[in-house]
Amino acid sequence: MQRISKVVIPAAGLGTRLLSATKEQPKEMLPIFARSNSGDLSIKPIVQVIFEQLYDAGFREFYFIVGRNKRALEDHFTADFNYVKSLQENGKNSQASELEGFYRKIDSSILVWINQSMPLGFGHAVYLAKNLIGNEHFVVHAGDTVILSNDNHLTNLMTTHSSNKNSCTLIIREVKNPRQFGVVEGLSHDNTLTITNVEEKPDNPTSNLAIMPIYIFDPVIFKALEQTQKGKGNEIQLTDGIKKMLEWNEKVVAFKLSSRDLWIDVGTPETYWEAQSSTYSMFKSLQSSS
Repeated sequence: MQRISKVVIPAAGLGTRLLSATKEQPKEMLPIFARSNSGDLSIKPIVQVIFEQLYDAGFREFYFIVGRNKRALEDHFTADFNYVKSLQENGKNSQASELEGFYRKIDSSILVWINQSMPLGFGHAVYLAKNLIGNEHFVVHAGDTVILSNDNHLTNLMTTHSSNKNSCTLIIREVKNPRQFGVVEGLSHDNTLTITNVEEKPDNPTSNLAIMPIYIFDPVIFKALEQTQKGKGNEIQLTDGIKKMLEWNEKVVAFKLSSRDLWIDVGTPETYWEAQSSTYSMFKSLQSSS
């Protein structure tokens, strides 16, 4: 399998649909329920859950795209072993152990913070990592969305990418309202789809297969984004960059999630409520059964 070590995590969105909670706090720092190393129910910022999931999948180079008022993200990912020691001295051994484990992962990773000075879109955020990615294939993972799967979706994504020698591999799932997403069309092969067309938030969707914001790209995406004009929301959309790749006959394949996989998103009040309730139910059930 082709080794992919770099991950770009766009986390520069303004989070305006979650105001006023996101006026000072980045939406990527909003907490969801998770499982601690000891198996207990815990609460973590969604971006930490994403980082730990990627770390456990073998990734060690993380490029965070951040904007104004995102300092809390950098602070959270700055190891503070004095705080761990303070917890231990106060008998908070479980919390100390959990936090120390997170800090050990940070210390054994490369974390780079890239500033997106203007909110010009998801595609533009990815493009900002161009000079640091170089000629390597890399992962893009949105900072406000995580998938909790019975099968390892990241491993499946990487296997699909390497075995098919794709220029782009993405994750899709069936949704009830595809107008809120990037939507794909393609030719089905077992659990994958060879993509023939993509469209960002279409008024008249041609399918109910929505893109989940987790991808693997050949660096040709940067050339595509250079030639991509502003689209929906007057922003440079990553979906439109993928569309440009298709025009160049680059191979784009999608890996389809199982209906059992849990999609967690904190982009709107409705999805944040679903994120809270579904992760609580999931991890509380795991805690009870262990």
